[in-house]
Amino acid sequence: MLKKLANNTIVRLISGVIIGLLLGPYLNEIVLQIILSTKHILGQLIMFLVPLIILGFIVSSIAKLDQKSSVIIGFSLAIAYLSSIGAGFFSGTLGYTILPWLDIPASATTGRVLPTMLFKLDIPPIFDVMTSLVLALMIGLGILWTQSKPLEVAFDHFKDIVLLLVNRVLVPLLPLYIACNFALLSYVGTIQSQLPIFLKVILIVILAHIVWIAVLYIIAGLYAKKNPWEVLRHYGPTYLTALGTMSSAASLGVALQSAHKSKILKPEITNFTIPFFSNVHLCGAMVTETFFVMTVSLVLYGHLPDVGTLIIFVLLLGVFALGAPGVPGGALMASLGLITSLLGFDDTGIALVLTIFALQDSFGTACNIVGDGALSLMATAFHERKQKKEAV
Repeated sequence: MLKKLANNTIVRLISGVIIGLLLGPYLNEIVLQIILSTKHILGQLIMFLVPLIILGFIVSSIAKLDQKSSVIIGFSLAIAYLSSIGAGFFSGTLGYTILPWLDIPASATTGRVLPTMLFKLDIPPIFDVMTSLVLALMIGLGILWTQSKPLEVAFDHFKDIVLLLVNRVLVPLLPLYIACNFALLSYVGTIQSQLPIFLKVILIVILAHIVWIAVLYIIAGLYAKKNPWEVLRHYGPTYLTALGTMSSAASLGVALQSAHKSKILKPEITNFTIPFFSNVHLCGAMVTETFFVMTVSLVLYGHLPDVGTLIIFVLLLGVFALGAPGVPGGALMASLGLITSLLGFDDTGIALVLTIFALQDSFGTACNIVGDGALSLMATAFHERKQKKEAV
């Protein structure tokens, strides 16, 4: 039991936060210089992996689309993307409405000055985040249109390698990276007063997940002209499983059982849509990440992102969500480059977002997979209407 807890990513991340906060105020100059250098190198490694994550997962996702089923797949992709960016815009609206009232300082707080770095090692990425995104889209579409099986297999292997790097390099490094950042924040003295804010933000995000699930099912019911409760009422076990596992993949079997219990969903549709949406529909992650980046921007940099920048961020984040790796926090990891390049976050900002994202990741996963039932209802209605038109 203790070994299982020690290997749990969330437990390790929280341990990193606690260790950093406790040790921070007592660090001397030499130790601070070492921590600064360690944080810089770890941040460089993480950012080096980001374009590889984007390239590996988005190419593989696009290449696997079946041209014969392009209509239903296209519809499913469209509603998954619309749900994701809708969740992002909903979260952004909440952020602009609520965050100014949470007693967050209007400007970044200054504290003790940090010493210079002991040594610096830069590891620039192969290409920037937008280049990797466009390249992934172009290669994926090229493989899909030419039906090049050798390239599809090659990028599947590349995706497996990237996933291995995420699981064996990125995820194990995160607790140390976060511990370094929180130790520095604790030394400077700016983080202690902000902890209550982050707890409030996590609660707001969890409530926002529930609201978005309700919105999705209402929209699905109106589109399908059927009672969405007939789908939602079977999703209790799925929600609890997702909370416990923090993984859409681990919850997939229970999600399929929940969908099959519904009288208004067709198994031949849900057998495709439930696994499909579990990989491309990340509305919970969109709600979480959008609200959290706004919070961190206000806490660390003294201002909220401007509306135009946030709109672009949400639209691009929705694309990243379609090809995010299937690991806890996958959407956030895939979009780290977007956070740095578009929002201008530094290592401290990334560490804060990673930490508070991890603390509620199970609720975001539960929102994702329960929301899949609503989208499956829409896909079922779309399929039925298409069949009626073809029968005429």
